[in-house]
Amino acid sequence: MNNMKKWLVLTLTVSMLALLLAACGGKEADSGSAQTTKKDIKIGVSPGPYGDMIKQAIEPYMKEKGYTIEVVQFSDYVQPDQALGSGEIDANLMQHTVYLEKFAADNKLDIGKVISVPTAGMGLYSNSVKELQAIPDGAKIAIPTDASNLARALRFLKSLDLITLKADIDETKATVHDIAENPHNIEFVTMDAAQISRSLDSVTLGIVPGNFAIAAKMDLADAIAVEKLSEDYKNVVAVRTADIDGQLGKDLKAAVESEQFHNAIEDANGIFKAFDKPEWYTTKYAK
Repeated sequence: MNNMKKWLVLTLTVSMLALLLAACGGKEADSGSAQTTKKDIKIGVSPGPYGDMIKQAIEPYMKEKGYTIEVVQFSDYVQPDQALGSGEIDANLMQHTVYLEKFAADNKLDIGKVISVPTAGMGLYSNSVKELQAIPDGAKIAIPTDASNLARALRFLKSLDLITLKADIDETKATVHDIAENPHNIEFVTMDAAQISRSLDSVTLGIVPGNFAIAAKMDLADAIAVEKLSEDYKNVVAVRTADIDGQLGKDLKAAVESEQFHNAIEDANGIFKAFDKPEWYTTKYAK
């Protein structure tokens, strides 16, 4: 009887060990599969130069790390964050920190910033007016309709002394109702940021975000004035929150901080050299 019990215990022990090894093997297989999928990533962009920035400045380093990148083009600012939050893409590069944080909060998306990149500022463009002093009274100025870029456009106009804003407001949330003085009686026309460059014949002037200006083949040098960006209005690489401190976030950050990225940005024949650089960039390269 004792021998029988010993045999049963031995049999059960061997069986349990076999199951444990099988489970561990399964986890290793799953982990390997996830790693393979992770290396094949999709990065979303909106119209503008950031798809080129990914291919020319970020992808070379990422390829060295074994990644394959597919750039996914979206037509607006909304879809790239929704796609990132739902897992359809793995990262995006199309928005500044203020927009990212507000959109994520408003839509309950678990996404966040990895690192900021050189960014083209807003430009004030016109097909009829050539200089600030020539802006007529009653001019129609097109500004972006989304909240963060609308506030940004109003601050830009304030910096040009075309309007003033109320003293007791949060200027990052300013709307046309927060204008204190409008000496030129400017009429503000809000529209989707992507449409402004195509609507300059129907307004006196338009404030066009840099990425849409470049997508429309507008020269920053042709703008009547160009915005000077604060740090939180420089575009960022964004990922799901869980990936910020994970391998994907670390590798994307390293890619943006790499020599390959720097060389592409500083290429004299490229479009990125004139972009407004983030503080970390100017500190690192003393530019």
